[in-house]
Amino acid sequence: MGIADHNLKGGQKNNIAYFASVVKLALADSVITESEQKLLKRLATRFHILEDKYDEILENPSKFSMVTPHSYEDRIEQLYLLAKMIYADEEVSEKEASTLRKIAVGLGFPVNNVEKVVDEAINLILNDNDLEDFSKAIKRVNKI
Repeated sequence: MGIADHNLKGGQKNNIAYFASVVKLALADSVITESEQKLLKRLATRFHILEDKYDEILENPSKFSMVTPHSYEDRIEQLYLLAKMIYADEEVSEKEASTLRKIAVGLGFPVNNVEKVVDEAINLILNDNDLEDFSKAIKRVNKI
């Protein structure tokens, strides 16, 4: 993290940390496909990540710490976007699923239920569920 990163507001730090998590997922199979690249560019624009920061994150996403969202709804939404990322190339590798499980724990999903949550998340994305349906289904498999 550079000196300039210390001057970022909390929201932008969260955006960068989240985006780095998405990049880690995209790189789980060692290749960023064209469809993953398009999704990354859209997310970078959505999160107001400038080109130099985008390149820095792509080069070394592990140097950015994960930030856990406070609300359960935000955690579910991040899981939704992450699950969409691993399916952006229209296939889900075991390595991608394993990485998503680790990130899901970091998002605050319980270790003893994370496999069930992630399996359900992947299944929902494969079946093209929207965020609302995804959220309802995750809440059913991960009651809090």
